[in-house]
Amino acid sequence: MSSASATTSPLTQLTLAIAGKSQQLDYPSIIASTFIKSAPVKITYSAEKAINNAPSQLSDSTGAVLATGPSEILSYFADKFPKDLLSCSASQDWVKFALEKFYVKDFKKLSLDLEELEQHLNFRSFMLGHKITLADIAVWGVLRANPVMGSTIKNDLFINISRWYTFLESDPRFSTAAENLSAALKKNASEAKGKKGEKKVHKANFEIDLPGAAKGKVVTRFPPEPSGYLHIGHAKAAILNEYFAHEYQGKLILRFDDTNPTKEKMEYEQSIIEDLELLGIKADQTTWSSQYFDKMYELAIQMIKEGKAYCDDTPQEQMRAERMDGLKSARRDRSVEENLEIFEKEMKLATPEGLKNCLRAKIDYKCLNKTMRDPVIYRCNLTPHHKTGSTWKMYPTYDFCVPIVDSIEGVTHALRTIEYRDRNAQYTWMQEALHLRPVYVWDFARVNFVRTLLSKRKLQWFVDKKYVSNWDDPRFPTVRGIRRRGMTVEGLRNFVISQGPSKNIINLDWNIIWAGNKKVIDPVAPRHTSLLSDHLVKLHIDGASESVEDKPKHKKNPKVGTKKVYYSPNVLIEQQDAATIEPNEEITLMDWGNVIITDIKKDSTGAVLSLAGKLHLEGDFRKTSKKLTWLDAKHNIPVQLTDFDHLITKDKLEDGDNFEDFLTPQTEFDSSAIGDVNLKDLKKGDIIQFERKGYYILDHTTDGKLVFFTVPDGKSVNKYSQKN
Repeated sequence: MSSASATTSPLTQLTLAIAGKSQQLDYPSIIASTFIKSAPVKITYSAEKAINNAPSQLSDSTGAVLATGPSEILSYFADKFPKDLLSCSASQDWVKFALEKFYVKDFKKLSLDLEELEQHLNFRSFMLGHKITLADIAVWGVLRANPVMGSTIKNDLFINISRWYTFLESDPRFSTAAENLSAALKKNASEAKGKKGEKKVHKANFEIDLPGAAKGKVVTRFPPEPSGYLHIGHAKAAILNEYFAHEYQGKLILRFDDTNPTKEKMEYEQSIIEDLELLGIKADQTTWSSQYFDKMYELAIQMIKEGKAYCDDTPQEQMRAERMDGLKSARRDRSVEENLEIFEKEMKLATPEGLKNCLRAKIDYKCLNKTMRDPVIYRCNLTPHHKTGSTWKMYPTYDFCVPIVDSIEGVTHALRTIEYRDRNAQYTWMQEALHLRPVYVWDFARVNFVRTLLSKRKLQWFVDKKYVSNWDDPRFPTVRGIRRRGMTVEGLRNFVISQGPSKNIINLDWNIIWAGNKKVIDPVAPRHTSLLSDHLVKLHIDGASESVEDKPKHKKNPKVGTKKVYYSPNVLIEQQDAATIEPNEEITLMDWGNVIITDIKKDSTGAVLSLAGKLHLEGDFRKTSKKLTWLDAKHNIPVQLTDFDHLITKDKLEDGDNFEDFLTPQTEFDSSAIGDVNLKDLKKGDIIQFERKGYYILDHTTDGKLVFFTVPDGKSVNKYSQKN
């Protein structure tokens, strides 16, 4: 911090306020302030999410605001203190580049701009010249604020950037910025927690006991099998493993558990990588269990030689029954020599004799914990592996593979769902039997939702039977499915963090996660208009003329932009609205004004054919009971609104239930509609709110119609479920 003379003019005594909860932490301004020798700069840390809609604010001693946000603040510093910051036009160009490009958290987009920086730093120690300049301060500060950069720097994905970044980090003016901000955030959080009378926000308890957990040494892993697409349960496991790895400044390993070639495909592997990137999860290392097939084979032979495993050709059904009843296999006492002969020369080569056998761990066939009753650890499979081809004809099971690879790869804490709890003893036994480094296991509750299946086998059934379009169907609980339905990455991550690593198993209602998602989309979703096409009613308005005006897309958030609203003597309203209107009633047309209805024409069935009225803009909208959506009869486009129901009708299936007995007869409902012309500017994946209808996401275009899917808001009960 600057130690400038106390006699400095009050006008040059500055205060830099930093919003501690901002998503865009302003490290550049903090660091720049420490370089200024011409005036003292006092830094204060606020617990607010933003200060005047910005992550930071610079004020003089009178309290007058000089600049808000890193762009304005750095420009002010560069203008007033160019010598202190060695500022020039080139450095300010880099400031602009950093602020525009490096706050991005999508690694694919970020990597393109990092390549440019990597080339620039080739043979350079500093961004410009031979000393630290404003360019170094801005670029380093923005990269430090981006959580995606932690593993990028650590793993030297960009060698020149890592070298330059680490060198600057050794300068206390850079390194202490992060330390001071972290300390201030903890202090603010502690003080906020101690205040009485304030509304408490639910936050899961993450203070779990991780024995031996030390900063910089924790290694977690997320080991999906590439046999299907990631669902919301996998997302929870991935996010929690990432959370604790980063909380302890450790490492996250993404490991593909590819030990069953019958089920696995490159398609699934690629989809998992893409979904994790979508969730903002960047592993520090990516591995495959198949990389360790040779090592696991050696360890299996070691177990046989030590009398801890045996080959068994007992028919599968008989073996299952014997394990259930705690009976000894007739093959359990085979000699070491016979077991080695079968394993190395029959099973490995998949001979007819080898195909009859499997390798079982010799633990305790009478154990009350049935997972310890001599589990199978190797079995033959002639299906070519999607990575190793036909090299292997037998493969390790999950229960044999995971404890081995966890230990070999340096995993310190294996976080996995509580359904594996009975297997924890088996996990520990394997590591002890193989003389491997032990790994601590923490169980957390899996995510369960009402009327939802998470089994890959059952989800595959829906795909195969054409009940859904694919694994990304909006009725599926896959990451891709709920994303197509309108779930945001922020909403999903917030939900997982709110649940935390608790061991309590509960059956959640989908309204919980969708209500959280609404908090994310409501402040930014543009407002538009759509009308159901069925028996639209034309309303002729005397006194109205054709015109067009720019109106805000979101009345509470002008940053969302504006839209075109077309006015006309002839407008359309929905039949269900028209049917409620009485003669001479005054109604309000939203975003326009009041109209007094002078004529109503109906057919013999009572359906409204047309309406007439006169414009009454001086009328008070607060006194009308009907606020109706409408569209100009000329300026509209065709759209389709699609809603969905759950795939099954029962909230929770019991062990004896067959899910096929509880299929919902109809789960997709399409409605033809028209929408305002501004909709044509939307892109696939854009989320909007149709006034008086709810939230929708644009999915695709078919037959000239924009197709929108409903986005649940966490409040409404599915109207179709109520009918079934």
